[in-house]
Amino acid sequence: MKKRSLIEPILYSFFILIGMVFFTVIILFMMLLVGKVYYVALIITISIVSYIFFVLLLFHFFITKNRKVIFASVVGAAVLISTIPAINHAYKNRIPTVYAEVNVYEYKPFTESSKVATLEDASTLQLTGDLPKIDGATALYPLYSAFVQATYPQKGYNPYESEVMVNTTPDAYSNLIFGKVDMIFAAAPSRAQLVTAKQNGLELKMTPIGREAFVFFVNKKNSINGLTMEQIKDIYSGKVTNWKEFGGGNDQIRAFQRPEGSGSQSALQHVMEDTPIMAAPTEDIASGMGGIINEVSQYKNYKNAIGYTFRYYSTGMVQNDQIKLLEINGVAPTKDTILLGTYPISSEFYIVTANTNNPNVEKLIAWILSEQGQELIEKTGYVSLNE
Repeated sequence: MKKRSLIEPILYSFFILIGMVFFTVIILFMMLLVGKVYYVALIITISIVSYIFFVLLLFHFFITKNRKVIFASVVGAAVLISTIPAINHAYKNRIPTVYAEVNVYEYKPFTESSKVATLEDASTLQLTGDLPKIDGATALYPLYSAFVQATYPQKGYNPYESEVMVNTTPDAYSNLIFGKVDMIFAAAPSRAQLVTAKQNGLELKMTPIGREAFVFFVNKKNSINGLTMEQIKDIYSGKVTNWKEFGGGNDQIRAFQRPEGSGSQSALQHVMEDTPIMAAPTEDIASGMGGIINEVSQYKNYKNAIGYTFRYYSTGMVQNDQIKLLEINGVAPTKDTILLGTYPISSEFYIVTANTNNPNVEKLIAWILSEQGQELIEKTGYVSLNE
């Protein structure tokens, strides 16, 4: 009898184990499928604790109050520890990012509520026939949407499925190089984008149409108000890792970067010149099929963080009041300092073409360089070439 009473709990334990493993695997797969990887530790912990609980019940472990208290304490501690990834994820999501998604539909041409700038007088150019297919960086979409509203026939131009699209800078360059569009509005290409164009037998023609400032920013609570160019290089090469080195608090510097090929990352590479850039901070992101991919971390507005972008995108489109733009070499990034050339990281932005045979492309470029085109650049919030 004693042997039989011992065998039965063991058998029950075995079947419970099989059931728990099966259901745990199913739940884990579902969590990974929807990208909830931060709940994995909690799910595994609950499964293990549940199994141990049932086994201890089968062997009549809970016969004293002390044993119940000990088990409850251990379970509580294990569950609490396993919730740390989920709590950390929730905390990070509450921290704002300057790279917040912009509603591009607010800048769509020919809509009543559009925010695009308009001319005082009717445009001297009205395009007909083969309309140039356009793509570009998000930060420049308000500008070339204004050009389109002034010169294109009035109709709906879906930002993702029409002659006038808006994508990331890498996608825009890719669409240009592979002949999907006639022209793009973007910052200067990266070295990799120039190589890709050359490999496809293309030479990118860059026509400057306005000026903009490349800016660095920190949390507004950071005591640092400015950096020198050398200090920027020290940070992004990994040479200096604490704000106290520049007179700030004793905090490790979180130096965020942008994805390779983006306009702002290419701008950082130009700033760094021959100084190697340290590896970008990354995070694991769950893909749609439950796999894990590694992506460059978005800027999170931690007290000790630093990031970079273009002036108009941060002040005109995102308008994040929890960050402050840094002075560089003692000069603040304003329209006046960009115009005077005193802000040290002012740069031109471009219309980029690659062997297009669309006859309207040159007409549009000429008009953008004219007084009316430059007027729209000023009204949008950028600095024109005519100032």
